Amino acid sequence: MESGKTALGLLLGVGVGVLLGVLFAPAKGSKTRKKIMAKGQDYADELKNKFEGLYDEASGKYDGLVDDVKTMVTPNKI
Repeated sequence: MESGKTALGLLLGVGVGVLLGVLFAPAKGSKTRKKIMAKGQDYADELKNKFEGLYDEASGKYDGLVDDVKTMVTPNKI
């Protein structure tokens, strides 16, 4: 469940950062929006990579568990 807390914290941080960036940005609105979109895309890509890593890890553990169960259930031939 640690990864869920990390993802929630990441999303919360992005939201707060966007809000503060808009409030204190000295640049034009269009430039600020472009920067926000680029940064948001970076965070989205990072989050996607983390979830893909979690999925791959869980998938590997599942496959290993299935193999272990098959080994236990299949009678040993002598």
